[in-house]
Amino acid sequence: MMLRGLPGLGRGSSQTVRQASCNPPPLLVARPLSSSLTPRGNAVQAPQLPAALPFSSWASSRHANPLRRSFACASAPPTQEETFTYRAEVDRLMDMIVNSLYSNREVFLRELVSNASDALDKVRFVSVTNPDVLKGREELEILISADKEKNTVTIEDSGNGMTRDQLLSNLGTIASSGTRKFMEAMKEQKGANDNLIGQFGVGFYSAFLVSDRVRVVTKSIDSDATWGWEATAGSHEFKVTQETDSSLKRGTRVTLHLKEDAAEFADPVKLSRLIKQYSQFISFPIKLYSAKKEPRKVTDEEATAKKQEAEDKRAQEKGEEPKKVEAVTKTVYDDVWDWRMENDNKPIWTRNPKDVSDEAYNEFFKQTFSEFLDPLAHLHFNVEGTIEFSSILYIPGMAPFDQQTYASKSRNIKLYVKRVFISDDFDENLMPRYLNFIKGVVDSSDLPLNVSREILQESRITRVIRRQLVRRSLEMMENLASKEGGEDYKTFWEAFGRNLKMAKAAPFVEKLVSKGYEVLYLTDAIDEATITNMQKFGDFQLTDVSKEGLELEADEGEKAKEEALSKEFSDVVDFLKKSLAERVEKVTVSNRLTDSPCALVTSKFGWSANMERIMRTQAIGDPRTMEYMKGRKILEINPEHSIVRGIKTLLVEKDEERAKDLAELLYETSLITSGFQVDSPKDYASKVFTLINIALGLDPMLPDEEGSSSSGNETGSSRAVEPEVVDPNDPWSRK
Repeated sequence: MMLRGLPGLGRGSSQTVRQASCNPPPLLVARPLSSSLTPRGNAVQAPQLPAALPFSSWASSRHANPLRRSFACASAPPTQEETFTYRAEVDRLMDMIVNSLYSNREVFLRELVSNASDALDKVRFVSVTNPDVLKGREELEILISADKEKNTVTIEDSGNGMTRDQLLSNLGTIASSGTRKFMEAMKEQKGANDNLIGQFGVGFYSAFLVSDRVRVVTKSIDSDATWGWEATAGSHEFKVTQETDSSLKRGTRVTLHLKEDAAEFADPVKLSRLIKQYSQFISFPIKLYSAKKEPRKVTDEEATAKKQEAEDKRAQEKGEEPKKVEAVTKTVYDDVWDWRMENDNKPIWTRNPKDVSDEAYNEFFKQTFSEFLDPLAHLHFNVEGTIEFSSILYIPGMAPFDQQTYASKSRNIKLYVKRVFISDDFDENLMPRYLNFIKGVVDSSDLPLNVSREILQESRITRVIRRQLVRRSLEMMENLASKEGGEDYKTFWEAFGRNLKMAKAAPFVEKLVSKGYEVLYLTDAIDEATITNMQKFGDFQLTDVSKEGLELEADEGEKAKEEALSKEFSDVVDFLKKSLAERVEKVTVSNRLTDSPCALVTSKFGWSANMERIMRTQAIGDPRTMEYMKGRKILEINPEHSIVRGIKTLLVEKDEERAKDLAELLYETSLITSGFQVDSPKDYASKVFTLINIALGLDPMLPDEEGSSSSGNETGSSRAVEPEVVDPNDPWSRK
């Protein structure tokens, strides 16, 4: 495997450092650098190290010539031991990486497996032009094993490995990324792989989150020698030695000697869970050395003896020679240890949506999110360009049983970086709260593997991803609403409708919707108080469309038409105000209605219908305050509606009695459609029943058999009458 930050160790550079012509020293021990190099044993005297110069820069400068000669000069004799110390700044950086950069120590396995994946990607790339690099070990795989007795975990890959020079040059520079260097070197090459995972250079050091000591054995495709690297947590030394172990044909083997409080990671069951959680979509096989219960048939001695005893007894009773019975067998389960594949699942979001069946999408949804119902809808899309990511979004088949309040935190969006799972704890950065019921995966090629909440909050990449997820989610819901039958959308609305809070059928927004205005549907208790106090949002003026004074953009022709209609229906306005008396403050001709005959709006400074409804539900309250805060009702009529024109016709014909009855019914109906409560539901129902009788051809004024009229509070059988002969131009005639 390749370690991130170390060439050949997954995140290290694959560029080969010029090899020394002499035999390398058999052992190099490096101590963290102080302000100077301290010689020990037979080490060459080294010059003073400049305090502000990094180790990697200093090693290539003119000041390092004597030391560099001791490494690489063909005529220099091997030294017994060389000891250096890191500078304090590097020591503190190491501590920051281990203790601050990673908040969850479980990610050590994710980081090391990702390193190994990079190493395998690199050797696969090289093998395209040089197949010989795979000789002796053709398999490209990652092997993970644990030893509970020794309290160790080993991660091995068959990648490109590291040379001695790569170990030396990159361990002195903690945040050096060999993967980044490899990509820079290969980007001009045709067919270069740009999907390598690590470009930050610190992933390997996450091993010290769980380890007291880390040992690395590596063999590069560019060298016949095998090298070892070893360091201890908290120590200021690392060792590099030439290994005699020939069991490693190619690649890197990392052995973690676990801390006492990290012994749980030596359990294959625990490792299997971590692999499936973080690395199940790595493109190379990940094999875990683990036990599997396998059945085996054995003789049940006790049962066989009892069976033979019964046979002997039977034979004795009958005076026969006893027979030998067949052995009774039983099944036992043995722990059979072997290398077992842990990442059989393939990331379906990397495939062409045309090649994935609905059954595959549904199965992926149920496995990934532990659901048992198929989703109502899904959407698979890829975004390409300056920012690239893939995503699959789902609308669940039902709301979760443990669904909490609207403000509760969800974990429904799983974030991956180049197929490596990062977290499902970033929903608030990737989705607005009102869409927190949407589930899905997002796989980015641009975010770093070490992504944190702070990086997401400030990242332009995150903003692009969020906009796309919102747009695609709304698109998915629109497709669901237009689906034939409508049953799936009904199910969706019952489960998640409160998240969207749509009151789109309200008469207040008819013309706004037809003109393409964007309307915010605010129906929760806190909404009106918030908007009333805000008044503005940025450069936008916030207007409550359920209140009077709505001003819409209109050209000169539309304005002239509105004025003409106001004059034409002034008699209807006056009549309705007179008929409804104190129940409405005034009656006006509306500029917001297209389909409804009328609507009740409230004055600017009182409660809206929604707030009035909310306040009525309060158990404790002052009735005087209720009466004071209620908005004054204003009836707006639609002059182009047939019912309003019918009332105008009745007034022309001097039939004010019928017009008044219709005005009453029209007002009470608009109370309901506008969100208010009817004062007397029983009286309103009586008016509706009268209309039903008329529609059935019954005379509502004739008494029934018991002497009561169907127009009263009691309903009963009414005698059918001959239909009345009316003027065909009468708008109230039945058609």
